[in-house]
Amino acid sequence: MTQMKKYAAMAEGIMDRIGGAGNVQQFTNCMTRLRISVKDHSRIDEEALKQVDGVLGVVDDETYQIILGPGVVNKVAEQFGELLQQAGQSGPGKDEALAAANSGAGNYSVGKSDDVKAALKKKNNTPFKNFLRKIGSIFIPLIPALVGAGIINGIAGLMNNLITSGNEASWLLTLQPILGVIGSAFFGFLTIFAGINAAKEFGGTPSLGGAVAAIIVAPAVAKITYTYPFFGEISLNAGQGGIIGAILAAGLVTVVERFIRKRVPASIDIIVTPTLSLLLVGLLTVFFLMPVTGIISQGIGTVTTWLLAHGGPLSGFVLASLFLPLVMFGLHQALIPIHAELINQVGYTALLPILAMAGAGQVGSAIAIYIKLKHNAKLRNLIKGALPVGFLGIGEPLIYGVSLPLGRPFITACLGGGFGGALLGLFAMSERFVGSVAIGPSGLVLIPLMQGPMDFGMTVLVYLAGLLISYTAGFLLTYFFGFTKQMLVEHNK
Repeated sequence: MTQMKKYAAMAEGIMDRIGGAGNVQQFTNCMTRLRISVKDHSRIDEEALKQVDGVLGVVDDETYQIILGPGVVNKVAEQFGELLQQAGQSGPGKDEALAAANSGAGNYSVGKSDDVKAALKKKNNTPFKNFLRKIGSIFIPLIPALVGAGIINGIAGLMNNLITSGNEASWLLTLQPILGVIGSAFFGFLTIFAGINAAKEFGGTPSLGGAVAAIIVAPAVAKITYTYPFFGEISLNAGQGGIIGAILAAGLVTVVERFIRKRVPASIDIIVTPTLSLLLVGLLTVFFLMPVTGIISQGIGTVTTWLLAHGGPLSGFVLASLFLPLVMFGLHQALIPIHAELINQVGYTALLPILAMAGAGQVGSAIAIYIKLKHNAKLRNLIKGALPVGFLGIGEPLIYGVSLPLGRPFITACLGGGFGGALLGLFAMSERFVGSVAIGPSGLVLIPLMQGPMDFGMTVLVYLAGLLISYTAGFLLTYFFGFTKQMLVEHNK
């Protein structure tokens, strides 16, 4: 079976077990998951879906998430889109669907239904969970750009270190600033992208969300000064409020846009509604959101840094140990605004390398499982295929395909990652933070992005030591405590 036939078979198997093309309302994909909104949840045969070759697991949330792994999910999403087109579902043209799938974060609708959303919200409808889902949905489409730009930015940083150390080769002096622009441009306008996606997520016009978010990063805001009673003079800075301000501004412009549109005659709606929405929310952004969210953003950075510096090994252990459960439920995307604020304030996020230890614990656990289950050919083959991307920081294939179905090894993997986090927390106590200048990559891929108060070599060395400790701890905890005798008999066939 050729690779494309394999992906087509996977897509067809998934389609059949979720109730067919007619049961699909909308689908999208991120780096590892195919996310499907279905019309009738009861038509999903979950047990049969898990048995489809290549399906690593499922997450039953507001959107039904099927774990396929990096690379594979893009190919399957492409074939899934083709099946929908062949079934005659309404939606974008085939070329648009394929382009979206190939981007790594496709999003295409094939009908409308509110039944499934109502049913699922009854099941998981808490304000906190809904808030985290919204934040995650805003940033999921940005992941490919975050990863690509982050790695390029890291390479540019390494080249800059070579120049600083005395290497003045002409090709290096020419190429470094070019790569610097390519890698940093996206992060410079990340606020605008967040505003666009936030407005889309909240049901507003994306361009208006981007327009109000652009106010926050516009260089001209640095010229704005005004005075409030009791608070005195307020001076704004470009970027003040950051990602948080952009999301709130986009949400606000969506509310205002809806309010005005209901009250404006259709003949002048195209002129009046966007103009008034942008003007009103623009003024609120300048006079209220930027000052307030600037304080909030600063507070988030201060609290996170304080927690790492004063919590030391305990904070590092707890953060790294609890990160895999967040990944399991897809809620880890909600941490992106915190990373972004830390990078904006101090130039790096010291939180990301600690959380990256969780994936290393998963890798060590998988190696122990591979050794313990010598006669489980299917699981061992899955581990061999998933380990390379596990070393590169993508742990979901190992979570859903290996440790989580076994139960106890998932817990030992979490705890194993905590030990590496504890080491980085120990260094943070003396303000020797191990940081990353960009968001997205993890595992060994994070190395080019390392930065902190220590020099680059020492920062990388501490990070590698943390990974090694997590690999080792995950392996030992799983090898000695991850299986009962009954589990070994049951799974070692």
